[in-house]
Amino acid sequence: MINFSSHIKSKLPGAKTTIFTQIGQMANELGAVNLSQGFPNFDVSQELIDLVTKAMNDGFNQYAPMQGLLELRQEVSNSFFRNYGLRYDANEEITITAGGTQAIYTAISTVIHEGDEAIIIEPAFDIYAPGIKINGGIVRSYRLEGDDYKIKWNEFKLLITRNTKLIIINTPHNPTSTILSNEDMLQLQDITNGTDIMVLSDEVYEHIVFDKQKHQSVARFPQLAERSFVVGSFSKTFHVTGWKTGFCLAPQALMKEYRKIHQNVVFAGNRPMQTAIAEYMSTPKNMEISPLYEQKRDYFMELMKDSRFKALPSHGSYFQLYKYDAISDEKEMDFVITLLKEHGVAGIPVSYFYSNAYDNKVLRFCFAKTDETLEQAADILRKI
Repeated sequence: MINFSSHIKSKLPGAKTTIFTQIGQMANELGAVNLSQGFPNFDVSQELIDLVTKAMNDGFNQYAPMQGLLELRQEVSNSFFRNYGLRYDANEEITITAGGTQAIYTAISTVIHEGDEAIIIEPAFDIYAPGIKINGGIVRSYRLEGDDYKIKWNEFKLLITRNTKLIIINTPHNPTSTILSNEDMLQLQDITNGTDIMVLSDEVYEHIVFDKQKHQSVARFPQLAERSFVVGSFSKTFHVTGWKTGFCLAPQALMKEYRKIHQNVVFAGNRPMQTAIAEYMSTPKNMEISPLYEQKRDYFMELMKDSRFKALPSHGSYFQLYKYDAISDEKEMDFVITLLKEHGVAGIPVSYFYSNAYDNKVLRFCFAKTDETLEQAADILRKI
């Protein structure tokens, strides 16, 4: 048998199994309380499950349209108009995808050609840089530092060159749980005005924003919206990460090119899920999930208040960062392993999200868990 491993030129030679898989597997093997992976462990709405069952029983089990079910695209259009004041055309400017990851990869593939530069903001979710590299692009990283993870736009714009074709932003942000402000978006709008730079705005946590703050979608800013791909996730909004159903919005000219890639990657997303989600979204209150997660954030922080971990501000998403420099001098990955093996709690090192493994003694914990799970984790962490 021929060994083809020596004949394949890897497009991602440095890629390894993601840390989420590694830590998740270790947590399972050790029976640890798992706050590492970003998925809820509580029940999904029974109404939504019943709607999927109904869709299957009603015969909606064959291909959805390539663009996605029209009724669902209309609901997305209604939602963005209601929340951000911009009406995306359901026929020409919205595509339903097989999750946020596929939506993001397709947008990157639409824009990036060999030698093009794309700017990402680190710590960055780990799918951005590989998507750029696979398409022959060059990654330029802006590094957030300090405990507030604020962008210094005067420094950021120094990364822009004549080869810059894409800027990727993420708000609410994974892993830091920060959100971009109105002023941040105006700065980005000003920086990109008069250029051919496009923006990919990862907004999968758009409905999880705390403390009466507002999500600043690029859709709120006309000059940004006209150059942007906006990615969202039903999977995140409705606590069904295993359904892998998301969407992308963009002006018609951009979406026309986007769909050329989309149809050759997945062709279409899951039909019964789309049918169910469209009906579920027709009741807007079903998308009001910030109170649920704000309560969980506050409860976890209350449980942890007497620990030696220092909580950093969490303004959105379902993650909470904790600094452990008062507990250990270990590097983040080493401390994560210590927590797992010696204490039975799993978290994620924020250094993983930096290309240079920048270490600031900070871990990410997911609080999208039952109260019982949060209590178990906090009880252990308080004793460290």
